[in-house]
Amino acid sequence: MPRALITGVTGQDGSYLAEFLVAKGYEVFGLVRGQNNPRVPAVRRVAPAVRLLNGDLRDLPSLIGALDAAQPDEVYNLGAVSFVGMSWRQAELTSEITGIGVLRMLEAVQIHTHNDMGRIRFYQASSSEMFGKVREVPQNEATPFHPRSPYGVAKTFGHFMTVNYRESYGAYACSGILFNHESPRRGHEFVSRKVTRGVARIAAGLEDTISLGNLESRRDWGFAGDYVEAMWLMLQQDEPDDYVVATGVTHSVRDLLDIAFNRVGIRDWARHVAQDPGLLRPAEVDLLVGDASKARSRLGWKPRVDFRTLIESMVDADLAATEREARSRRRVIS
Repeated sequence: MPRALITGVTGQDGSYLAEFLVAKGYEVFGLVRGQNNPRVPAVRRVAPAVRLLNGDLRDLPSLIGALDAAQPDEVYNLGAVSFVGMSWRQAELTSEITGIGVLRMLEAVQIHTHNDMGRIRFYQASSSEMFGKVREVPQNEATPFHPRSPYGVAKTFGHFMTVNYRESYGAYACSGILFNHESPRRGHEFVSRKVTRGVARIAAGLEDTISLGNLESRRDWGFAGDYVEAMWLMLQQDEPDDYVVATGVTHSVRDLLDIAFNRVGIRDWARHVAQDPGLLRPAEVDLLVGDASKARSRLGWKPRVDFRTLIESMVDADLAATEREARSRRRVIS
């Protein structure tokens, strides 16, 4: 039975990856920071077989201890401060976890394997935010980086550190440059989930407006469940390499709003959306769209869920959650 260790197991990608690996017959270990992490019950619901270990990407000894306990064949480093907007307000923390945390995890693997790093296959969650102020459209593995946020800068550091350990120490280390990927498990602070949850609550009469920043931003949005398969496929290749993972199709925030509001029968959504200047990024990334030709040809990977289906499924999930909340309130009142 292969064994895998996932950092960031309580996040969107971590939970989907844990489910995927368990279904593949893996023994899966997840790194959890803090004894009372509120996201642990959600992981236990979707992947009860996962064994949780305490650890922190700011603490090297805890990472070594987790590796010693898990004895993994594969390590998926998904842990990060992942909300881009917050990275300007907490630049030091973002750098410490999202950037230096990658170095600590690589060091932990080196120490655990006694410098035989090729013994463990390592995946680093890189990001399309590294492209930032894009030099070309679409972006591929050879496109230069120009990050426009502390988050993007930290991810770029982690990406190049992964490449460096591969080239310097023979590590089997891959980076997946993943473009935006969403699901009903996405955090409420991300624009996709902010919209779908807001639409569900507006439809239920619980709220009247959604506050958003730049409606013209365009992103390449895919389904997180599809993207974790690409992570796994990278670590099944004979040689480690880096791959862009994307749909190759771009949509604006306005497109997102059109689909989400249409799902609940609202065609003119303008009165329900307030643009808040405080939500604009200090340095905007206007157009991200990925060229995943390499992943398609070498990994045999392709996205299965299109944008409309993705957003409609998120609205449906939030409608169901809103109805459960309403029923719970009615029981309390009665």
